[in-house]
Amino acid sequence: MPLSPATERPTTAARAKEAVANRTRLLAVLAVLTILTRLPSFARTPWNPDEGYLATQARQLADGGVLYDTVVDRKPPFVPLLYRGAFAVFGDGSLWPVRVAAVVAVVVGAALAASLASGRWGERAGWTAGICYVFLSVGLKPEDTQAATFEVFMLPWTVAAIWYAERARWLGAGLAVAGAVLSKQTGGAVLLPVLVLLWQHRAGWPAVVRVAAGAALPVVIAALAFDPGRFLYWIATGSGSYLSADGAGFKPLLRALAGVGLLTLAALPLVVALVRAVRSRRAASRTTAVPCAGDPLRGTADLWIWLAASFGAATVGFQFFGHYFLQLVPPLAVLGAVALHGLTARAATAALAATAFLACAFVGWGFTASRAEVDHARRLADTVRSYTDRKDRVLLWGMHPEGYWLSERSPASRYLTAGFLTNFSGGRGEARVGERYAMDGAWPQFERELRRRPPELIVDDSRGKRYGVQQIPTLRRHLARHYEKVATIDGSSFYLRNRPDLGSTSRAGHAPQAR
Repeated sequence: MPLSPATERPTTAARAKEAVANRTRLLAVLAVLTILTRLPSFARTPWNPDEGYLATQARQLADGGVLYDTVVDRKPPFVPLLYRGAFAVFGDGSLWPVRVAAVVAVVVGAALAASLASGRWGERAGWTAGICYVFLSVGLKPEDTQAATFEVFMLPWTVAAIWYAERARWLGAGLAVAGAVLSKQTGGAVLLPVLVLLWQHRAGWPAVVRVAAGAALPVVIAALAFDPGRFLYWIATGSGSYLSADGAGFKPLLRALAGVGLLTLAALPLVVALVRAVRSRRAASRTTAVPCAGDPLRGTADLWIWLAASFGAATVGFQFFGHYFLQLVPPLAVLGAVALHGLTARAATAALAATAFLACAFVGWGFTASRAEVDHARRLADTVRSYTDRKDRVLLWGMHPEGYWLSERSPASRYLTAGFLTNFSGGRGEARVGERYAMDGAWPQFERELRRRPPELIVDDSRGKRYGVQQIPTLRRHLARHYEKVATIDGSSFYLRNRPDLGSTSRAGHAPQAR
């Protein structure tokens, strides 16, 4: 018997209310899980050089610096400006505001992943995808997952791009692609699965135009805002040597295996379920030409392409830093939810519990990880403060720009690491390192900076690496003419500028003794 309108309306309203309540519960659970899994991020500052670089950039911008001119990096502008905004509101003495922003970013990404899965496979799959997203987001070395850096803020944009495309909101999908690109260049890889969804929808050329416009317009606006030539140079064309793996040997390969291995370990229950689902599908395809209605992997082509595109993006430049592999987390979480959806409730619960256990292990690792580099950076910063005044500029010749932020001293150069001037990279090691491998025009600019605003103190923080001051002729000669060595702390050498009006003994007498 048909329901009367009076009966139908309350039923529809009740369902809508229950849907809202379910989303609210899911968001609450995701928020709690994210806070718990990211607790280590609040227990240590900074987690890696990227955080130190961003914090130093934010201070430079606050002091009147210009991005891609007097403040430079090989990254798009979104995350540096996010740090700048957080410091403007909450002060620049702590990273807790950006750590909170990172929690929000993970929750948003997880909620969007949950919405993707629930829209295709139901509420249970949605909860699984969201929870797996949170657990996998800490499934690498702690310094790669707990830091509030580029990938963390890029991932929600990539999930949003798929979310909009699935709903045929093509302009929104394009804008989300742009958000991903402006967070980190490799975020643009999500455009490929977006185009796959566009093709599956048979949306036609008007949709292509909307996606293209949405993806291109914000990037063009950013380029115009920061000068198109400089913008293009710093985020694309100026990194040729840095992106080359020539002469690096097996080190990039070993780093890649380590990153993939750790993430696979974190997602092992999901990977096992996926392998099982793929094998079952292949076995079924051999017995019948008709797709099985109960096949959990039906309609997942875009997700596999998303995963493949994300893996391809993680390999760009052959650096293979662990945090690059965070880009695999969203498609892996959704595909894992699909695989678990095909299991019995008991088996799926066991797999999810195992994933939670592995996430707890990674969180525990975060609390117990070595603090050697952080402690060294703090000792270096203390020594820099003892030799200089707040107004003095310093040059930290190394790969750890967090020393500028920790010491509260302004950098003497726009080049915050020696990598710009020597092509050294921790991901590639000491292949193709030296002055001749620097970015085009970097050394003349660097020498002008040293003449115009001589640093009061230069710190060689290379600690035996091939880019050390004594192996860089131009800088070695500059030190010999204008500086004297006053201390060695933890293997880092400190050089104080000669002043005709002040004796070296009186200027260095209050500093720590060399050791």
